[in-house]
Amino acid sequence: MNFNFLVTFLDGTSCEANGVATDLVAYEGEYNVSVSTLARDGKITHLLWLAWHVLKRTGETKLVFSKWVDLVDSVEPLDPKA
Repeated sequence: MNFNFLVTFLDGTSCEANGVATDLVAYEGEYNVSVSTLARDGKITHLLWLAWHVLKRTGETKLVFSKWVDLVDSVEPLDPKA
């Protein structure tokens, strides 16, 4: 159930967001949709929210989503780590 994103910020820095099951449960609760909808009908907002949630949970940001997303240039899915 692990997933990974590369988040690149407007200032040129980047970081990995390595998610786990608790992030997926939070996503389903936030948007009231199954995580399986990401693959076929995902929105960029959902990918950004998941990346933010991981970074918030791990203490890498203290910003609320609406402020954090103002700093983001892109979010890209990465292959899960073995």
